[in-house]
Amino acid sequence: MRYEYVVALKRENARRTDFASFFLLVFSVLAFILLQIRSFRFSYFLSFAALILITGMLQNIFAARKGKEIIFRNWLLAAGVFWIGMPFFQWMILLFIFFAVFESQAKYPLEIGFNKNEIVLNTFFKKKISWKELNAVILKDGILTLDFRNNKLFQKEVLDDEEPDADEDEFNLYCREHLEKLMVDG
Repeated sequence: MRYEYVVALKRENARRTDFASFFLLVFSVLAFILLQIRSFRFSYFLSFAALILITGMLQNIFAARKGKEIIFRNWLLAAGVFWIGMPFFQWMILLFIFFAVFESQAKYPLEIGFNKNEIVLNTFFKKKISWKELNAVILKDGILTLDFRNNKLFQKEVLDDEEPDADEDEFNLYCREHLEKLMVDG
């Protein structure tokens, strides 16, 4: 579907997602090491798993220091596979697959597409909003506001973009025209 305007919004939970992913990897490394210590048995598989996950965590720490994007998806999938080799809690692979799949969605900027028929939020399950559900749509000072007829208010900060596709006045005029057209037709 073609959108006349697409507004990208900031995601505040990228740091929380990274923290949760890092915590899951640390938890896995500790579990793999503690199992060997408590059972008084050395396991090449669990030692290799811990070493691989530590490597992944260090790689992400160095990437963060250089200002690069941190991606845990592959390391979370690896940790999940390594949990299969544990004598207990093999179901943890499901948790790690869940976090790996949803990590990119949680970090990806939320995009809202506007066209003459509807407004679509680009979430994991696309959410469609009819123009009829809205009183106003305003983009002002880097904040997008959707004022719903049922007294709900949606406000989010727009992603910093050096060259926006359109200026705020043009976008606000477009939205106002659609809402006024509905008032006249409806």
